[in-house]
Amino acid sequence: MLKDLLTTADLTPADLAYVLDLAAAFKAAPRRSSTLERETVVLYFNKASTRTRVSFETAVARLGGTPIMVGPSDLQLGRGETIEDTARVVSRYARAFVIRTFADDDVRRFAAAASIPVVNALTDLHHPCQSLADLLTLRERLGPLVGRRVAYVGAGNNVAHSLLEAGALAGLEVRIGTPRDYGPDPRIVARARVIAATTGARIVLTHDPGEAVAGVDAVYTDVWTSMGDTDSERELRARIAALVPFQVNAELLAYAAPHAIFLHCLPDHRGEEVTADVVDGPRSVVFDQAENRLHTAVAVLEALLGGALAGQPEVLL
Repeated sequence: MLKDLLTTADLTPADLAYVLDLAAAFKAAPRRSSTLERETVVLYFNKASTRTRVSFETAVARLGGTPIMVGPSDLQLGRGETIEDTARVVSRYARAFVIRTFADDDVRRFAAAASIPVVNALTDLHHPCQSLADLLTLRERLGPLVGRRVAYVGAGNNVAHSLLEAGALAGLEVRIGTPRDYGPDPRIVARARVIAATTGARIVLTHDPGEAVAGVDAVYTDVWTSMGDTDSERELRARIAALVPFQVNAELLAYAAPHAIFLHCLPDHRGEEVTADVVDGPRSVVFDQAENRLHTAVAVLEALLGGALAGQPEVLL
């Protein structure tokens, strides 16, 4: 049984299909579950959040539990208590721990010491919960995922990394278009390629935004700068200058298939990585993605706490 969800690649293709089916079932017939009845889930947020925080608080409530929101000023982390000791203590109180922070190693250390499920709600390198919502949205809009073509254009970041892993598991063709100095982490690309070799997925890296988008079923982007991306104003200017050709605008979107949809994990910076006419246009499904963060959060908690992952029972809701 899978204990934690730290990266999307922790899942098997069957796990992924099960979570998406479960999320779709909860979305089609929302109901309260008793999985977390009289239980708590600790939500630790070391970064600001809208979709992740509200979706997970709501998900815990829908499963019958009580969410406990904590931040870096609420716990002893960083003030003398080790990550491992905190994990052992919280495991005595709560049924699960959801963490949004910076360093991936901190999450791995917490999960290794905890006896309860740990869910990565965003780190510097990974955003697995977002990738699940992305695939649920793609499936809703495009139908079966195998063979579908998705282009991510912009800077290689945690969203791109998790999309690579999710696409590899689902049998997609994932194209990542980035400037030369801002590509995805080679280790994560290599891991995605290994998965793709077993599922028939295809991973394409390019530095040409037109090549990335040509004929695809979906175009995805994210903000050009996030917390910790740059150390100086000079680096920021260089980063933005390199990314300008990768802006998703009407001209770039025209390279995609006529039925192509536009995705963004939000929040967006209109006029930077995407123009207003695209993100607010008829092809945009960004608010479907945002809603699906809730349904996939419910599904992840239900599956982990119910012991279903790697054992996928029939979805009966």
